[in-house]
Amino acid sequence: MPISRNTAGTAFVVGALGVTRSALAYPAMLGVQNTSGIPSRIIASTRYGPLTEADRDFVVKVRSAGLWEYPLGEIALKKGSTEEMREAGRHLIVGHAGLDELCRKIALELNITLPNQATPQQQQFVATSAAQSGTQFDTTAANIMRVTHGQIFPAIAKIRATNTNTMVRALADLANETVLDHITVLEKTGVVNFDQVNFQQSTPPKLPKDQVTPPPPQAGAPLVALTSRPDLNVNTASPAPTPTAG
Repeated sequence: MPISRNTAGTAFVVGALGVTRSALAYPAMLGVQNTSGIPSRIIASTRYGPLTEADRDFVVKVRSAGLWEYPLGEIALKKGSTEEMREAGRHLIVGHAGLDELCRKIALELNITLPNQATPQQQQFVATSAAQSGTQFDTTAANIMRVTHGQIFPAIAKIRATNTNTMVRALADLANETVLDHITVLEKTGVVNFDQVNFQQSTPPKLPKDQVTPPPPQAGAPLVALTSRPDLNVNTASPAPTPTAG
C-alpha cells in the first residue's frame, strides 16, 4: 500500500529525532553558562538599568541562535522542497538579522562579549539538516527548529517579565515576536510531528558544557554581522491568530 507524504514524513522524523535525541531536545539558545550560578546577580550598573548575569547570558543566547538559524534559513531557501519551507527560510533569515542587529547594539552599550560561532550542538543542527535533501530536508530542519523554538519560548517570557534593564527588555520583546513568527511558519510547512516535538521539548538531556557553550571569539577578530535582507520582503512581527477547524 502506498505511503502518503504525511505518513512518510512522520516516520522519518521519528527516526531522525530518535537518532539525534541528545542534540535535538536541548534549547537553541543556551549560550554562556552563568559564572556564579546566580542569574539575578548584578554584574554592572548601566544607564539602562542594572545588568544581571541572566541579562548578559540572554543576549549571548539570542546571538548564538542567529549564528545557526540564519545559515539554516539560507539552506532552506535553496533546498526546501515546498514554497512553505522556503518561506520559513526567509523568515529565519530576516528575523535573525533583526535580532542580531539589536544584539550587537546592546553588546556595544553594555560591554558584553558576543560569540562569532554557534555552539557545537547548534552547528550540528545545521550539519544534520544540510545532509538531507527533498522532503527529508524539510522534515529534519523543520522539526529540529520547532523543538528549539518551543523550548526557548517560555524562557524569553521569563526574561521579559522579570527584567529591569530597558535594552534587554527591548531584545526580549523582539525575540518574543520573532520566535512566535518562526514557530508559526515552521508549523505551516505541514511536516512538524507535534507528538514527537512535544516529547523532545519536555525531556531535555544533560549535555556537556562544551557542547552548549559558544566558543569565545578570537582576540582581535571582527564581529560577524548577519546581513539584513530587505529584498526578501518578509515581516516577522507576531502573526495574527488564524484558528482552523479541527
